[in-house]
Amino acid sequence: MVKLSVIVPFFNVQAFVPDALRSLRANARSDFEFLLMDDGSTDRTPQLLEEGVRTLPGARIIRRDHTGVAALRNAGIDAAKGRYLTFMDGDDWMAPGYLPKLVQAMDELDVDFLRTDHVQCTGSARSVIRAPHGRRNARIDPRSAILPADRPSLVDYPYSWAGAYHRRIVERGLVHMPVHLRTAEDRPWIWRLHREAESCAVVGLMGIYYRRGVTSSLTQIGDERQLDFVRSFDQVIAELAGDPDEKRFLPKAVRTYCAIIAHHLDNIDRFEPALARQLKARSAAALGRLPADVLAEALDAMDLERSTKVRRLRWRLARSGGGDGSDAGSPPPDGPGPDSGHGAGPDSTPDTAGGHPSAPADGTVTA
Repeated sequence: MVKLSVIVPFFNVQAFVPDALRSLRANARSDFEFLLMDDGSTDRTPQLLEEGVRTLPGARIIRRDHTGVAALRNAGIDAAKGRYLTFMDGDDWMAPGYLPKLVQAMDELDVDFLRTDHVQCTGSARSVIRAPHGRRNARIDPRSAILPADRPSLVDYPYSWAGAYHRRIVERGLVHMPVHLRTAEDRPWIWRLHREAESCAVVGLMGIYYRRGVTSSLTQIGDERQLDFVRSFDQVIAELAGDPDEKRFLPKAVRTYCAIIAHHLDNIDRFEPALARQLKARSAAALGRLPADVLAEALDAMDLERSTKVRRLRWRLARSGGGDGSDAGSPPPDGPGPDSGHGAGPDSTPDTAGGHPSAPADGTVTA
């Protein structure tokens, strides 16, 4: 029986394929399988995978016609045979011996899913990123790890590759990702995982090396796909409706939504003018859909810089007739002027273009 399936999406990452495959070979075991998912690459990625699969035990290549990372991961999940599943991105790599330790932790803890730490790599710089939960190497209730609302928690750590997943939740559909989202697809995914799975654990493994600043990554591209964070968090809010803990969890979801809106406003220079206007308009409309009392409490609890950015959008929405204005009141303290040089509202444009901050899907934007 296959003990572990490793699903690795690739799309036009020829410079990183050799490192990725080398790291998988250093983790190979007779009961492991490696599903190399090529998303219609047009560079030398397919040839490199063909060459590499010959020396990687348990590897097979699955090709799709550029369906996107969520659909690609889902195709890997459907093809996987392992008792456990994990992921790695094609531009990242693993430390030797990481996967056997991951399997050992799953065997010993017998949880639905596991979360691990990772190492973030930006050029030659290395940073250890800890999963934001203090209790380690013990079974916990995943719902208990959603809160607190005012500090990072495990739903703010949505990396699918930072952990492992038991076959029993794969069969319940909890590991599959929403394919209608082109970015931030991991936000509804991580929330659903924590709301519906029955057990999880956090362990101090740091075998995944996550490469930041790759120019082909969606987190580095300021195009219309980035605005899917609005649909992503609308889905999180919608799926909380009717949850037994909806009232407890909603402030967390709203606060994180506001934090991500503020993040995009702070980095609006990377968008073209028309898209910057869309960003502001869609964000303002999203604020108008949120429960006014929960939104007001979330903004009161945020730091002044970020809350001011979000309040400014809310105030303009109310002024334009797009909201009820229930907590709009007077303009924010700095008035209705330009957003730190990025333009005054949905109809204004950023002064410059460029920049490549991390997108919310990176998990680096928290409440």
